[in-house]
Amino acid sequence: MPQVSTTPSGPPIELERRPGASNSHFESELTPTPEAQVPDLDGGYGWVVVSACAVLAWWCIGTTYSWGIIQAALVKQGLSSTSTLSFVGSSTTACVAGLAVINARVIRFLGARRTALLGVSLMGLGQILSGFATLNIAALFVTAGAITGIGTSLCFMVVSVIPAQYFSKRRGLATGIVYAGGGLGGAVTSFAMDGLIRALGPPWTFRIIGIITLATGLPAACLVKERSKIRTTGFIEWSLFRDLRFGVLFVAGALGIFPLLVPPFFLPLYSASLGLTPSAGAGLVAGFSFASALGRVGCGFASDLIGPVTVLFFALLLNAISMLAIWPVSNSLAPLILFVIVNGVANGGFFSTMPTVVLAVFGSARVSIAMGMIVTGWVGGYLMGAPIAAYLLNAYGGAESTLSAYHPAMFYAGSMASGAAGLVSLVRLKMSTNVFAKI
Repeated sequence: MPQVSTTPSGPPIELERRPGASNSHFESELTPTPEAQVPDLDGGYGWVVVSACAVLAWWCIGTTYSWGIIQAALVKQGLSSTSTLSFVGSSTTACVAGLAVINARVIRFLGARRTALLGVSLMGLGQILSGFATLNIAALFVTAGAITGIGTSLCFMVVSVIPAQYFSKRRGLATGIVYAGGGLGGAVTSFAMDGLIRALGPPWTFRIIGIITLATGLPAACLVKERSKIRTTGFIEWSLFRDLRFGVLFVAGALGIFPLLVPPFFLPLYSASLGLTPSAGAGLVAGFSFASALGRVGCGFASDLIGPVTVLFFALLLNAISMLAIWPVSNSLAPLILFVIVNGVANGGFFSTMPTVVLAVFGSARVSIAMGMIVTGWVGGYLMGAPIAAYLLNAYGGAESTLSAYHPAMFYAGSMASGAAGLVSLVRLKMSTNVFAKI
């Protein structure tokens, strides 16, 4: 099994066991792979890769954040219920988790560039085909859910593992910039979708977004390449579960993902319950996405200063506080804007910090397989997080009822974030009891 060592001035390097080496003397039987001979660039061409991956994140993350805009339009059109359409949007993101370990192998065999090209192509195709499926919910599950979802999952894995190969001291910042592309993509796409829906309707909104995805994403994918070859030993490295830190992080991520898509999916409906216009709802989703972008960069920078595990804990804690203390009392625009900002920052912090946490705890040699396994644990939250909130909303009166009908969904989401924050705090204590340590 690959292990990790560290050069005096560079990032962790991958080491392999010599044939015939015994497990009992594993530490003394290590020899560096060719990656050890690569100089520590801490950037270089990595900034090109970061820029390209930010464009990919713009679409693979940004469009999922914007689903609430088109969901509200399709509900108004009478296609289906809020809970069913939430399943369409969540099935897209569920592919990110459900296919994570498979996509780690896809990158290994196809390479990052071909994987990114395939992912962008499927994303664009799925959006274009969705334009022909706005009157058939089953077809929308195939186009917007499955085809777009598979493409999204491929691009997400590329942007999660490739940029970090080029950085050591600025690894958190680089990861934050990549994921900030997703936040900015969500902000711009939310406004664009709202305008397109009002001018052309949902079918052409899907088609135009798909065409733009292909026009911008394919050139960006051509710029992506690995600094060193991704090594995977299998779909799952079961030995990782023997590490308590991995097991707790796995469960924390699985819980923490449940509430993260609830705000962007439901802000348009909630704002309508306040008597605000659809454009105001789109603006709130855009503000959420922009705050998420700031949170991704800010938390990435903070990870380099105080440690990624510490930042992940505070991001989840802030998410819980915003869900439990701010959103339930947001009965006017001003407190709702405050919620959007605070929750958006925390939301972005989770996504940008988790890959850095995995890299810091388990090293570059196992980052692909470890990240793939952890993201696979998100499948339940991605698939059921928003629909559970929708079922709770319907059970207590529905979107057209009073604002108190939303409270059970809010408390459910906040409780999940609280539990995840508690688990991450255990990981940090396991690594160091010094509260001021950089972990």
